[in-house]
Amino acid sequence: MIAGIDLGTTNSLIGVYESGFPTLLADSEGKRLIPSVVFYPENGAPLVGREGLRMQALHPERTVASVKRLIGRRFGEDETKDLAGPKGSPVTIPINGEDLYPVEVSAEILKKLKAIAEDRLGTAVDRAVITVPAYFNDAQRAATRKAGELAGFAVERILSEPTAAALAYGLDRLQENARVAVYDLGGGTFDLSILRLDNGVFQVLSTHGDTRLGGDDLDEAIAGLLLREAEITTLSTEITPEMKVRLKEAARAAKELLSNEESTFVRLPFMKGSKSHEISLTRAQVEKVCEPIIAKTRAHCLRALEDAGLKAEELDQIILVGGSTRMPLVQRLAAEIFGKQPNLSQHPDEAVALGAVLQGAILEGNLQNVALLDVTPLSLGIETFGGLMNVIIPRNTTIPAKAGEMFTNAVAGQSGMKIIVLQGERELATDNWTLGSFEIPFPPSPKGAARVGVQFSIDADGILQVLARDTSTRSEKIVEIQSAVEVSDEAVEAMLAGSLEHAFEDMDARVFTEARLKAEEMLPAVEAALAQLGSELLESEVLEIQGKSSEVQAALESKETVRLKQALAALDNATQTLATKLLEKAMG
Repeated sequence: MIAGIDLGTTNSLIGVYESGFPTLLADSEGKRLIPSVVFYPENGAPLVGREGLRMQALHPERTVASVKRLIGRRFGEDETKDLAGPKGSPVTIPINGEDLYPVEVSAEILKKLKAIAEDRLGTAVDRAVITVPAYFNDAQRAATRKAGELAGFAVERILSEPTAAALAYGLDRLQENARVAVYDLGGGTFDLSILRLDNGVFQVLSTHGDTRLGGDDLDEAIAGLLLREAEITTLSTEITPEMKVRLKEAARAAKELLSNEESTFVRLPFMKGSKSHEISLTRAQVEKVCEPIIAKTRAHCLRALEDAGLKAEELDQIILVGGSTRMPLVQRLAAEIFGKQPNLSQHPDEAVALGAVLQGAILEGNLQNVALLDVTPLSLGIETFGGLMNVIIPRNTTIPAKAGEMFTNAVAGQSGMKIIVLQGERELATDNWTLGSFEIPFPPSPKGAARVGVQFSIDADGILQVLARDTSTRSEKIVEIQSAVEVSDEAVEAMLAGSLEHAFEDMDARVFTEARLKAEEMLPAVEAALAQLGSELLESEVLEIQGKSSEVQAALESKETVRLKQALAALDNATQTLATKLLEKAMG
């Protein structure tokens, strides 16, 4: 039996497919939503879920919440600004004098879910499908898989959350050839994916998102509003960790209540000394502070539409997923962006978990005629001579995927090739991210004689494997990229925005680089040919070639792309007779 798990920032769920139906399992208190909170006592086993949540206000220094935002991350990234550690090294969380890795904390949550399932079913549950945000990079996906394995699961699939949600909605609700936008605003992340359902196949056409944007940010904004309304200073010396936890809890409760009511009272007992506060809060006040945060999702929606080659009116359904989508403000924004009312028929907190359960059923063969095709969110390639990005697997390619290309040596006598694996959308290698590098050796060869095949393979979890093989010796190296983009998710979004903003100058830089490489190869070749056969040309022909060569050199120094291309074309035309004589001599 394969369990389906939504490992969420705020809450997590587990379910199984039994008796022909997907079923989400409840804990001993009869609740399916399990808080993603872990409390570490000074002695004894961690308390997870509701037990951990109850201890958070009393011992925040020994409680970990929203660990999903830290999994697969490194110190120095935006999400880790409150944690101290060596920049670039994997994040750890100090608890009880020990440094815990986020993957270990996540494993505790998964162990809790596993125990709930086994208690409910009376049998071992050791296989799972676990969901992640569509914009999780390789490192975050690999860390999620490891957490599952530490918890005792064989992780059968890492599944993107919007894809899981579409599956939960789609089996009995969508028409064939339907195009669907999944707007997923969870506790810590936002994803917008556009999918197409065609003859039982769910294909992701495009995806955009931000793994640093979610309900936690809304709660922070509302907590700030409460502080201002209560006239409590926000100085760290005044607001204790315990007060912060209580503020966040009050803010979250107010957000949920005001999704259905127009106003409420928020009580903050003993927030400053012996003083308590009772604050009147309206939906309008909450929407005012939350609107700038929610508005950030608009750009992701528009870019996903553009990538999918669709207009908003061509979509058949808008699906809202994640607890924060209960807010009327979110529903209004989604309706405004896509020009139609969103589909609210599914439970927003449970749709992702249900989709994971259904994916598990598909893998077990309990559901037929349904397939999921996910995509890679950023292009993958290698650096080529001249510092250019050579794309091997383009962005939004359906995965699993495999693609390759043949490369040759650019320098005579070269005895190896360094394969630098890149991810990004820019034309120049330096503007993209380096995922890893390795060397493939081959016998010293004349320029262009060596041939190295490079193959990229992405599995269903989005994990990249790179193979390089020298065709002459058949020697090869295979590298699995387990730690992909080690930068903040803000930088991921900046990459996509930068690729649009700098599209023209990037292309100009690429064209100039290609022209420069051609010029640097052509000029010495022309000079050598003149030295060899110049006496067989008319003096006027030699002078013209020398003049055109000088113009190419001047254009190179000016770094003017159009001028260089024109100069190269003129030199190419001027050397036609010389090239013919070289060919005749070689054939003779």
